Amino acid sequence: MSSSPTEAVVMIEMPRMGISVAEGTIVEWRKRPGDWVDADEPVCDVSTDKVEVEIPAPASGRLGRIAVEPGETVPVGTVLAELEAGMETEPEDPADRSHVYSPIVRRMAADQHIDLDAVEGHGVGGRVRKADLLTFLEQEKNEPQLHTESPYKPEPIEVAEPASREPMSPMRKQIAKHMVESRRTSAHCTTVIEVDFTRVAARRAELREAMAGRGVSLTYLAFVALATVAALERHPILNASIEGDEIVHHGDVNLGIAVALEDGLIVPVIHGAQRLSLEGMAAAIGDLATRARGKRLQPEEVGGGTFTITNPGQFGTVLATPIINQPQVGILDLEAVVKRPVVVGRDGEESIGIRPISNLCLSFDHRALDGAEAARFLAELRQELEQGGTER
Repeated sequence: MSSSPTEAVVMIEMPRMGISVAEGTIVEWRKRPGDWVDADEPVCDVSTDKVEVEIPAPASGRLGRIAVEPGETVPVGTVLAELEAGMETEPEDPADRSHVYSPIVRRMAADQHIDLDAVEGHGVGGRVRKADLLTFLEQEKNEPQLHTESPYKPEPIEVAEPASREPMSPMRKQIAKHMVESRRTSAHCTTVIEVDFTRVAARRAELREAMAGRGVSLTYLAFVALATVAALERHPILNASIEGDEIVHHGDVNLGIAVALEDGLIVPVIHGAQRLSLEGMAAAIGDLATRARGKRLQPEEVGGGTFTITNPGQFGTVLATPIINQPQVGILDLEAVVKRPVVVGRDGEESIGIRPISNLCLSFDHRALDGAEAARFLAELRQELEQGGTER
């Protein structure tokens, strides 16, 4: 493709998505060479172990050479494609593009044995888009089928189901890489403490309705997160990271909250969490989780974490050994709060009572701290929560 004197070639690069993200994987190109692109219109989707984002066009123009194909993983700053910019509006009467197919459309058609000439395209120039192909498949599925019944009905033969295979998604591959690197890097050790949530449950019941009226969902996780931030300020070694032979102590508590997605896991970060009240913490957790599941996080919201909390207990689990989120030195796991029979009372007046109990599991990097420090951190955290949570 040639450029007129009024046009300029603009490079579309892999953006930096948080300080801990060094590379990204192209999931899909939404545009192909020759397609018109408006400024800020998404041209491709990129996935990392932390976030999936749309890459917008830096200017209006026609997409030129594509340098990185779907499935390829490249470092931040790599040129992904070239854009011939300069025109202010899309030219009228775009050329016929009904037989220009994106890689994902070609792959879907091959998998489903579909002749793309039979699919009506509604993209630019009549191009067949992924949405057109999905509509075609849905219409075929709903069409009545003619069957001719044979009088011969052979006996059914039991055949073992064949093994199925599917490629890892880009996010799954990045998570796998990150987790293996963490296990290889850190000297993992996990310690567990049991916490009585009786007073937290009472305080939650007291505050929940009023907060709900203000649009805030008050969960056990919010109490644990606030108490964790307070404990981290008293045990700064757990709010640190390791760089080479140095331990880096962080001034702010940038709290990562792991959020489960349908196809993976993401850890958005609450920056400066030590400045939040209980209601502010609950609101921040709810907002980040909602936008994470809707894939509406900004790249800077998944970087810079100094400590992470994960919450598999929401699914009913009672014990785990979480993997540290590098380069942090600790991750706290909140398990399910369940009613258990426990010994209550003291000084010879013990009895058996039913209390809401949960396990808090702390995985820490033994290079940075020892078990005694981790145990003191958990003990203070338990004391804070058994008194009803920190006051802020």
